[in-house]
Amino acid sequence: MDNGSPVYVVLGATGGIGSRLCRSLAKGGAKLTIGARDGERLRSLAAELDAHAVPLDATKSEEVGRIFGEAVERFGRVDGAANCVGSFMMKPAHRTTDEELQETLALNLGTAFGTIRAAAEHMPDGGSVVLMSSVAARVGLANHEAISAAKAAVTGLAMSAAATYLPRGLRVNVVAPGLVQTSMTEGVTRSDAARQASEELHPLGRLGEVDDVAPMISYLLDPAHNWVTGQVFGVDGGLSTLRPLPRRAKSS
Repeated sequence: MDNGSPVYVVLGATGGIGSRLCRSLAKGGAKLTIGARDGERLRSLAAELDAHAVPLDATKSEEVGRIFGEAVERFGRVDGAANCVGSFMMKPAHRTTDEELQETLALNLGTAFGTIRAAAEHMPDGGSVVLMSSVAARVGLANHEAISAAKAAVTGLAMSAAATYLPRGLRVNVVAPGLVQTSMTEGVTRSDAARQASEELHPLGRLGEVDDVAPMISYLLDPAHNWVTGQVFGVDGGLSTLRPLPRRAKSS
């Protein structure tokens, strides 16, 4: 192995943001071990990027530990990890079943916790861990109770882990996107009315693209930025912080 090449683990590698991140990291010369549930899509992506594929269910912490272990066995170390696993659900609390709540917590908080635990065990020399939260954890959005709770918990987990593992040089940061156009959010973006409402909700007037989010994850993984930890980066078109004046109607 080229000792100058960083070694990364990416979970949720076949999703919109995850696959864009993997392609960017591979283009930069990184050695990748990638994981996702869909083994066929995962192996196709791995072949494209010359990456090591590990099909897994990231809600099971032992499987997350296994992918980190395989990365260390293959490449000698892990320098960074990104958890791009997640879910998207818009329902008020009274219409959310116990099963839906538990699945939302497992896919978002559970996979993030497993990533932190595996990183602590397999990255003794430090490095970078990036977790995914959401603008819904920072702003009160109607009908987001389950996902807001799960993503807010991810932020709390990251802050505590950043403090716990600081002495060993393990950095933990969070990226919190707004609504990004991926297959996961097609339920909203395929409807013209819902799409327009979502675009108007974001101060910059458009939905996010995977190319808006993946570069921030890459930035945080990069060892050149090793003075950044315990931070939440909103990549959300200004939704979490800005309340601009209403757009004036164009004059005829």
